[in-house]
Amino acid sequence: MTEETILAEDGSGALKAAELIRDEARRAPDKPGVYRMYGEDGTCLYVGKARSIKKRILQYAQGRFHTQRIGLMVSLTRSMELVVTASETEALLLESNFIKKLKPRFNVVLRDDKSFAELMIRRDHRAPQVRKHRGAHTTPGDYFGPFASTWAVNRTLNTLQKAFLLRSCSDSVYETRTRPCMLHQIKRCSAPCTGLISLEDYGELVTEAEQFLRGKSRAVISRLSAEMTNAAEAEDFEQAARVRDRIRALSAISMENSVSAEGVAEADVFALFSEGGQACVQVFFYRAGQNWGGRAYFPRVDKSDTDPEILSSFLGQFYEDKPVPRVILSNVVPFEKELLEEAFSMKAREADGRRVVSIDRPQRGDKAALVEHALTNAREALGRKMAEGSAQGKILDEVCEAFGLDSRPERIEVYDNAHISGTNAVGGMIVAGPEGFQKSQYRKFNIRDQEITPGDDYGMMREVMRRRFGRLVKEEEEGAEEVVRPDLLLIDGGAGQLAEVLAVLADLGLDDILAVGVAKGPDRDAGKEHFFVPGKPPFMLPLKSPALYYIQRLRDEAHRFANGAHAKRRSMDIKRNPLDEIEGVGPGRKKALLHAFGSAKGVGRASVVDLVKVDGISEPLAERIHAFFRKA
Repeated sequence: MTEETILAEDGSGALKAAELIRDEARRAPDKPGVYRMYGEDGTCLYVGKARSIKKRILQYAQGRFHTQRIGLMVSLTRSMELVVTASETEALLLESNFIKKLKPRFNVVLRDDKSFAELMIRRDHRAPQVRKHRGAHTTPGDYFGPFASTWAVNRTLNTLQKAFLLRSCSDSVYETRTRPCMLHQIKRCSAPCTGLISLEDYGELVTEAEQFLRGKSRAVISRLSAEMTNAAEAEDFEQAARVRDRIRALSAISMENSVSAEGVAEADVFALFSEGGQACVQVFFYRAGQNWGGRAYFPRVDKSDTDPEILSSFLGQFYEDKPVPRVILSNVVPFEKELLEEAFSMKAREADGRRVVSIDRPQRGDKAALVEHALTNAREALGRKMAEGSAQGKILDEVCEAFGLDSRPERIEVYDNAHISGTNAVGGMIVAGPEGFQKSQYRKFNIRDQEITPGDDYGMMREVMRRRFGRLVKEEEEGAEEVVRPDLLLIDGGAGQLAEVLAVLADLGLDDILAVGVAKGPDRDAGKEHFFVPGKPPFMLPLKSPALYYIQRLRDEAHRFANGAHAKRRSMDIKRNPLDEIEGVGPGRKKALLHAFGSAKGVGRASVVDLVKVDGISEPLAERIHAFFRKA
């Protein structure tokens, strides 16, 4: 892609928004490309693409035929960035990339775009390994997916182990095995690591597994049936039984996931349902003639967005970092369908040489039934979300009333500390909002202050607050993007912990953030929590209050997260080897020392003379090691 970037800023403030856009249009090229509109604070308002950037920008400057939303967007624009591309197809792909990255306020934005799990048969080892995979296809091998859930990919992986006996162990484990592992004992691995199966025969199993995942399950089962019959006729009944078990495993998953729709070997099925300014897109993945699961998405949309526009923007962002199937089925014909097909076909050619991707809206038959099934799921998922959102809104209203907030909190941060007698102390922060827990925003704080007395909860909370909000203040001063202040802090603890938090916030000039202490009740009974709010006496909420139940959930999640972080740090501490602390002892020398003396204790008992005998250990290093284990 050849790009030419043009930047125009309204630094003087002399030009109004429309005048700024008109001024930019005079210098804009009459070529395909992508334009970005930015607001006063430098945040991206909108990303769009056009066959002619000049003509599209002039439309904004005219001030006619705008919806109220577009008019607001234009009025807020203070600068623009233009990128020229070689074709409108490239502009479409670049637009999707920018929208996913910048999440502009006035675009349809795909949210919760987590990567999908895949199955991978590695091809960079003499005994190919089958395993789960996420992310880019950097390892040589065959990739199969996507699977919509971890459960779906785990079930298929278990089936492959039962039916084809492929190894799932790492290369390091494979190379060091001297006898078959437990997976071989339970008939889930053919044990190529110890030579119980030749590499040629193992390669045949790999080929059969690949054919099964490519939809040729009937051919594989037919061959296995013939093999079972031959074994039975030869009175090799143990082999016949083993093949029979493999056939059963394959037949079970084939029947569970099979698709009755003729001609649907590789397709993604989308259904869009919108109502009340909200939308749900349900997607199901069909590969190798099987249903590999689905997922519901709730993109950020505006009431003025049409269904074809929503689906077009959604598809562009959805496939921005995912392989595109041969066929896409949907209940809505997306806006600029032909352009999307051309862009997706271009991606497919780059990925695996395929030339054509089609987007179809089936009207009748089995394919239409698949789309209708997806639409039913989309309609029900949006209904559940809207009902949950209504209930969540009522709960947040009760939280506002209980703590005296002026409006519903958009971001609630909850803090808890975890330690055992002060060791491996960790502070945990979780974040929640109107849409539930925001796990990508969770943070852990390893307590570093050496002056804190072990077990001093007040000191630990003080350090966590200083680090969290000291960073927030610094980011605000530097004008960093996406700096979001919390509307409410919930602190696990009573008046003492709350006082420490309030003191830190006051020192940083953030005393406008409401902090509330949540103290466990007598005997730590749930429902008897006392709440500490600045300027108010401690109080309790009614036992059946939805707000009380909600806060208990937040506190329990913070407790779970902090304890998990503490347990992980404690586990790492247990595994730490004393040799790691000695300067000059790297992985190679550490391995040589452990090989020579058996353990760290053995190294500690060794004399300087014995240490020098180890390959790579000089006399000065030997003296350093000897002194380390004998220091007071």
